[in-house]
Amino acid sequence: MIVSTGLGSTGWFKSLITGAAGVARAAGKATGAISPDTRFPWESDFLYFTVREPFPSRTTGTSLIFGKVFTEQPLVLESQMGENGVIFSDGIEHDFLEFNSGTKATISLAARKGHLVV
Repeated sequence: MIVSTGLGSTGWFKSLITGAAGVARAAGKATGAISPDTRFPWESDFLYFTVREPFPSRTTGTSLIFGKVFTEQPLVLESQMGENGVIFSDGIEHDFLEFNSGTKATISLAARKGHLVV
C-alpha cells in the first residue's frame, strides 16, 4: 500500500496512478477520460492511498483499493503476513517497522506540515 501526502504526490504515487490508468485504457475498461495527474496541494488536509498490487484470493477481496485519509477518518490496517511484513517510508527499506500478523497500523495526518523553503 502506498500512502501519499501532497508533498509526495509527484513520485511513487504518481507512477502507480499512471500505470493503473494505462492498464484500464488498454483493457478497454476506462469509461471517459482518465487523467494520471495526481498532484494535490502540499498543504492538503488529506492523504491519498492506493493498494500497490491488489490481488483477489479465495479468502481476501479487493474492495478497498484507493481512497483518502482524513484527520477524523484515519486508515487502520491489520497485517495478516506471518513473517517479513514491513512498513517503511519514502523507499528507504532499511529504516522499517515490523508489520507481521496481528499488528495494527493507524495512518493519519501529522500535526506538522511540510513547507517549501527557497
